[in-house]
Amino acid sequence: MSEFDKPKFDKSKLPSRHVTEGPERAPHRSYYYAMGLTEAEIHQPFVGVASCWNEAAPCNIALMRQAQSTKKGVKAAGGTPREFCTITVTDGIAMGHEGMRSSLVSREVIADSVELTMRGHCYDALVGLAGCDKSLPGMMMAMLRLNVPSVFLYGGSIMPGRFHGKDVTVVDVFEGVGKHSAGKMPVDELVELEKVACPGAGACGGQFTANTMACVAEAIGLALPYSSGPPAEILSRDDFALKAGETVMDLLAKNLRPRDICTRKAFENAAMVVAATGGSTNAALHLPAMANEAGIKLDLFDVAEIFKKTPYIASLKPGGKYVAKDMWEAGGVPMLMRILLDAGLLHGDCITVTGKTVAENLKDVKFNPDQKVMVEVKNALAPTGGVVGLRGSLAPEGAIVKIAGLTHVKHRGPARVFDCEEDCFAAVERRDYKEGDVLVIRWEGPRGGPGMREMLSTTAALYGQGVENIALVTDGRFSGATRGLCVGHVGPEAADAGPIGLIKDGDIIVIDAEKGTMDVELSEAELAERKKAFKPKPPGFKTGALARYAKNVGPARDGALTTPGADQEVRCYADI
Repeated sequence: MSEFDKPKFDKSKLPSRHVTEGPERAPHRSYYYAMGLTEAEIHQPFVGVASCWNEAAPCNIALMRQAQSTKKGVKAAGGTPREFCTITVTDGIAMGHEGMRSSLVSREVIADSVELTMRGHCYDALVGLAGCDKSLPGMMMAMLRLNVPSVFLYGGSIMPGRFHGKDVTVVDVFEGVGKHSAGKMPVDELVELEKVACPGAGACGGQFTANTMACVAEAIGLALPYSSGPPAEILSRDDFALKAGETVMDLLAKNLRPRDICTRKAFENAAMVVAATGGSTNAALHLPAMANEAGIKLDLFDVAEIFKKTPYIASLKPGGKYVAKDMWEAGGVPMLMRILLDAGLLHGDCITVTGKTVAENLKDVKFNPDQKVMVEVKNALAPTGGVVGLRGSLAPEGAIVKIAGLTHVKHRGPARVFDCEEDCFAAVERRDYKEGDVLVIRWEGPRGGPGMREMLSTTAALYGQGVENIALVTDGRFSGATRGLCVGHVGPEAADAGPIGLIKDGDIIVIDAEKGTMDVELSEAELAERKKAFKPKPPGFKTGALARYAKNVGPARDGALTTPGADQEVRCYADI
């Protein structure tokens, strides 16, 4: 981009004027000179380049490299980039122990920390780079909350590992634990698998939460077309980073903001893409939380209704055959959206960060019949989406289940009740259950956990043991990598004296994912009597971030929110 092409900005209308303009800001400017900025750079728009880089897990280690390319793009387009990092809690490391309580809480901390950094330093626009599950919605929540021109960039997925001639992911390792406990995998083979499953940088490669939310970022219009596709190690991803930096400056010139992009229709597009790809159930938690930041009322039932109407057309792991890299090579999210648009499902008139509508972005995209990852709607893998909402006497405020790739979608069996994940996992390890059981893990909801832990260790162990005629129900969450009939987000949670907190061993639970129902075979009178005798567990935490979260968090149905949204906003940050 030449100097002639660069847009001219009126700093008197931008937030950064508060730290760069006028004689009274001489002390502030002295800090910028200390960091090597020129006078011209100080008087350009300031763009926050926020990344979730850390050394916690491979999901995040390529983000700083990509942030440097983003900064080059911002500079080329006449802006002054200001790089900063926020936290992540990486689920693969946090899974199966106390650390998972921090995972969902980290979504709020990421959103809050990006907001505070932007507010404190008066940055004018934002490019956010994220790699691991909760960091993607957390970053997009910050964009919607601040409402400054913003572009989201996914750090990319990991390349598949190779084990005994087959592609493998970290989920194969989790399931290998179950195989080992069932005597189906020797420990030396498990050790061999763990050493090759994750060959480098990037987030888990299946359509788990990270890739699901990366697809959401494209579908909702906050990310550039195709940008969710290239794996982290592929250097073409840096070209998207450069373009993201240039694009955010164009959005600043046009004053095109996240809430202009993320309308109700855009959220519906995002939910359709989740369903069409058999994406993570966590999307039903994150989409309402993001919508809240935009002042849009969207709950689990709204999301589930869209899931119900959307065909399942992309065969992605864990329910299907392929990984994120395969989908990118097959045509990426734009081709998937083209299929949905041609079927009259997608809203083509939604504006995106390109400055064009969805339909305009997809104008030259055509279905590729020579690839195997995606099919046209007429040949859909299933008539409705891979994620289904449930409601009934066991879940008056709803629950959610992922049925992509499942044949076992109906179940009736006796409850086997556990008051934490560890107890259930220990029982599974001992194979101390019967086929036909409904394993119930409660006191793991947003408030009762606290933190609404994911249950991948337990579900993967069950899968690895080869058990199909079983169900698992929880007021906690399931990983996007979970397989089997696993119902999560049950509300009200046990901590709120919901029915899941009242059931006993042997109570008969009936799940019908085709009808969208989940009931316990108890009369209303019996449930009412049990509720009178209900005694809440004492809080597991009385101090620190987890205690504060438990005090403030709302129900899973609404996205496990901790703050009011834009509908309660007094003054938008972008307008200061």
